[in-house]
Amino acid sequence: MSARTADWFPSPARPRSGKRRGGQEKPAKWGSPAVYFIALVFISVCIAPVLYIVLGGFRTNSQITTSPAGLPHPWVFSNYANVLKSNTFWGEFANSAVVALASTFGIVILGLMVSFVLARYDFKLKGAMYSLFAAGLMFPLVIAITPLYIVIKDLGLVDNLAGVIIPEIAFGLPTTVIILVPFLRAIPKEIEEAATIDGASRLGFFFRMVMPLSLPGVVTVGILAFIGSWNNYVLPLYILNTQANFTLPLGVQAFSSQYSQDTAKVLAFTSLAMLPALVFFSIFQKRIVGGLTGAVKG
Repeated sequence: MSARTADWFPSPARPRSGKRRGGQEKPAKWGSPAVYFIALVFISVCIAPVLYIVLGGFRTNSQITTSPAGLPHPWVFSNYANVLKSNTFWGEFANSAVVALASTFGIVILGLMVSFVLARYDFKLKGAMYSLFAAGLMFPLVIAITPLYIVIKDLGLVDNLAGVIIPEIAFGLPTTVIILVPFLRAIPKEIEEAATIDGASRLGFFFRMVMPLSLPGVVTVGILAFIGSWNNYVLPLYILNTQANFTLPLGVQAFSSQYSQDTAKVLAFTSLAMLPALVFFSIFQKRIVGGLTGAVKG
């Protein structure tokens, strides 16, 4: 083939690859430095107070007074040791654990059942019921605290952990329903029809198929419910009166008032009080993002 003839037949295009000559991959492009700077600023603003509280528990009052932003020198472990030896701390820890676990269990189970009905069945006032749960997101607990206290008082649940658990379940349901309904709608109807043909009842289909398939959403709402219940302060403040029934947020306030002159010890107590929620959130943060992403896609 002559050179002139070859001009009429272009050579086949070479496949593009992300590698340079010699088999080396192209380096990834970094984003704008301004974006990284803004991200670091926001991260610093969020992390700095937590680090200050945690490190402050390893200092003495004189160190905090002399150098408020300094590092512990020397490190003092007695503040944390004294708090961990306190029966008051472990009693409040147990109360918080009971309230958080019971509230989470109630929110997940009831929310999953309600979401299943709203997502899979057609009935009158279905849209109104879903809108009612959506409207519940616009009414935080603080707005309803006065009439809620009256209801709790009439039920005889003042200074009782059940008086905290029941309202937390009620106010946690709107978020749970809004997240879980898209998950349950995305389950193909063919699966339910096949389960019905195999002889599965509605409850059997719910427990054997719906719950496993909606596990990412269930884990997400469970984590959000646990953290929200653990950190709840306003409701226990109104309902609980005896220190033996205090949860950790109330315990932090009482401890701060009792040891107002011992700043280092107060910081140690505060660090240990918020540690379970931080660890819980750090472990399951990827599941939270995955569950919310699935809810949006559904």
